[in-house]
Amino acid sequence: QVQLVESGGGLVQTGGSLRLSCAASGLTFSDYIMCWFRQAPGKEREFVAAIKWDGDSIYSADSLKGRLTISRDNAKKTVYLQMNSLKPEDTAVYYCAATSRQYASRWTAKLVYNYWGQGTQVTVSS
Repeated sequence: QVQLVESGGGLVQTGGSLRLSCAASGLTFSDYIMCWFRQAPGKEREFVAAIKWDGDSIYSADSLKGRLTISRDNAKKTVYLQMNSLKPEDTAVYYCAATSRQYASRWTAKLVYNYWGQGTQVTVSS
């Protein structure tokens, strides 16, 4: 049984930092692309960043790339999202997701991710 468990969310002031973690179990972690999505109130779930088994990464926008860093530790079966210079518009539930490497060509598409965590709330106060 595959499980993805996020942690590290919380309340932070504008300009602050958080590091989200997602611990995976029940899968061969090094065979999977790992991803972070987020969903703000009243909005659809959107792609944030993804990272392949070899560390190759992609971000939804250059603006996010400058503030967010996705990384992974295959030995610990954990993916991270370091978030700096947080803004109120970053407020959302952040979800970890996983998909197999066969979907590498579509790794920003929500529909290819078949394993999801329960989400962790990030709230940025102004």
